[in-house]
Amino acid sequence: MPNPPLLRLIVLSLLLQGCSGGYAPVSEQSLGARSEIRGPAPASYRVQRGDTLYSISFRYGLDYREVARWNNIDSRYFIYPGQTLTLRAGGTTSRAASTAASSTAGTSRSSASANRSNTAAAGTSAQASAPSKPAASTTTASRPAKSASSTSTPTGTGAVSWQWPHRGTLISRFGGGEPANKGVDIAGREGEPVKAAASGQVVYAGNGLLGYGNLVIINHNQRYLSAYAHNSRIFVREGDKVKAGEKIAEIGSTGTTRTMLHFEIRRDGNPVDPLRYLPK
Repeated sequence: MPNPPLLRLIVLSLLLQGCSGGYAPVSEQSLGARSEIRGPAPASYRVQRGDTLYSISFRYGLDYREVARWNNIDSRYFIYPGQTLTLRAGGTTSRAASTAASSTAGTSRSSASANRSNTAAAGTSAQASAPSKPAASTTTASRPAKSASSTSTPTGTGAVSWQWPHRGTLISRFGGGEPANKGVDIAGREGEPVKAAASGQVVYAGNGLLGYGNLVIINHNQRYLSAYAHNSRIFVREGDKVKAGEKIAEIGSTGTTRTMLHFEIRRDGNPVDPLRYLPK
């Protein structure tokens, strides 16, 4: 007959084995940004408060310039809550639908009503389409916000001079895991600086994209965007112009279970391997 201590060890081992199926592997718990949208973009999208044209395009892996063109949006890229955007070439845009509806008004009374509605909508658009500010509970701004109308989008499509956003151990490479990693994951400690990988303009700073936590997106030259996810704090706001190496955030674990920086480079809206662009 086994002695009592040995019997207790055997029973404990069996209990642990029986419970092991209830725990997800660490790699699954730490997916973070990889758990974002998969599959093709929907035909249309209804703009929510805090969205920008850049964040919507980023969410679905689209080129923001194409989305703007499909929806007849000018280079200021203004959108407003409640607006319906088409996310596929050849779709019917909200602006086109609105124009068609207005042209069918047959009486002066309905025309006057439409004009009043358009005036009110324009006022709402001008107010709501200004870049949203990150929540105070998750973000500390280092400088005053700039209005969208006072900033200019970076121009050109040439080469970008890249540098590492954080000097840490590379813990996950592009394309690894399931679903595939859209960037690279860099280890770090809470509060360590996250720096702009190249000069550009901040086009998103917030936490509205599932799986990315506190996220910063920088537009570098209309063709290239870079993204910095899981930050504990953000020090820039939408519309800010930043220089390469400038501190924009601090490392954290928002949107994931591991303290790290998730870094992406998007070329024409598509994720590309950052290691092909960053210095060795």
